[in-house]
Amino acid sequence: MNSLIPLLALIRKDLILFVNDKRALLLTLLMPIVLAAFFGYIFGGSGKQEAAKIELGIVQQDEHLITKNIVAGLQKEAALNVKLMPLAQAQELVRKGKLSVAVVLPAGFGEAAGAALFNAKTKPELTFLFDPSQNAMLAMVKGMLTQQVMQSVSAEMFSGQAGGQLVDQSLAQLAQKQSEGKGEVQDKALSEFLSSYKKFQTSQTADSQQSNVTAKSGLSMPFTTREQAMVANDGLQGQYNAYAHAFAGMIVQFILFMAVDAGISVLLARKQGIWNRLLSAPIGLNSLIIARALSCALIAFFVTVVIYVVAIMVFKVQILGSLLGLVAVALSFALMTASFGLLIAAFGKTPEAARGISVFATLIMVMLGGAWVPSFLFPQWLQSITMYIPTRWAVDGFDAVTWRGLDFAAALPNVGALMAFTTIFSALALWRFNANKEQ
Repeated sequence: MNSLIPLLALIRKDLILFVNDKRALLLTLLMPIVLAAFFGYIFGGSGKQEAAKIELGIVQQDEHLITKNIVAGLQKEAALNVKLMPLAQAQELVRKGKLSVAVVLPAGFGEAAGAALFNAKTKPELTFLFDPSQNAMLAMVKGMLTQQVMQSVSAEMFSGQAGGQLVDQSLAQLAQKQSEGKGEVQDKALSEFLSSYKKFQTSQTADSQQSNVTAKSGLSMPFTTREQAMVANDGLQGQYNAYAHAFAGMIVQFILFMAVDAGISVLLARKQGIWNRLLSAPIGLNSLIIARALSCALIAFFVTVVIYVVAIMVFKVQILGSLLGLVAVALSFALMTASFGLLIAAFGKTPEAARGISVFATLIMVMLGGAWVPSFLFPQWLQSITMYIPTRWAVDGFDAVTWRGLDFAAALPNVGALMAFTTIFSALALWRFNANKEQ
């Protein structure tokens, strides 16, 4: 009991110093909120605002009806913002990073694409100009363009004038080859197919004239899609909120920076002789270290709670999973942070050198932990490495009990991993402090 009184007094002293430093308190609470709001917004926010459109440049060098229909179809795509431009402008915009993707529709493309529908030997070529950093945009544009090309080409070939002319030309060429004795086995089968196809075109044209239908329809995708976001809590509340991940990442980052400051303050106290005066008091070294760690952990937990309250009230972040799980992850991360600060204080030689190394280490941990961007975007080999980094467990734990809607049991592995790091960091720090004392 007697040893507990000075321990509590030391913790109370640290808390008073933290609260009285208004500028540091404001920055500690305000900066993660501002940055989390920014990152959450650019990654989609609460999911209610309209998604940003893909800027697509089109260089139309062909005036064929098929090509015009392809361009018109792309302009109707809700996910695209299509801009017609000359080739030189498209190349310059993509080169400067002001345009993600541009596609060149070359002269003769429409006619050649129609011919290629039945003749795979000669296919017209489309050129994509794209920013190397925007591969995902390129893949999406290719998918939408494929749909428009197939629909426009097949529509013209089935019931358009150009399709009828192409079939007549093909039949004439096949007849000439057969008359010259150059016909092949598959040519006879192709000739029979095109003859039947010609009858189908004629009937399509007759039906369109009788019903006064002028619009032509081609092949379309033989399926539709339905998107369903998979979270543990289905329904309207299960909608993904990008602010949830952004706030988790910024909490992890700024609380780690706070731990760096806590560790540096111990080094400064040692450099100024304050640490030795504290050790001369009737309190053991271990008690002094534990008090410092607990006060740092309490501050970290307080900051986490305040930031999440702002996230919930202002940015509509929902705790779809276990509230108890959120508290457990926050407490275990606060303790891990405190032990990390002690590790810096124990192994740092000077405040200046320790600050540079610890800030660098913190930024690496934050980056690999998925605080800036989700870790699933990393290559698989890098994702495996991040499992040995405490920030990965912290961010995933916060995500699990907020927008993923998982229960308390799902948060236990994250809590266990964070406590394991806490034990390792604390043991190393205590060993180093006691080793330095004996020297």
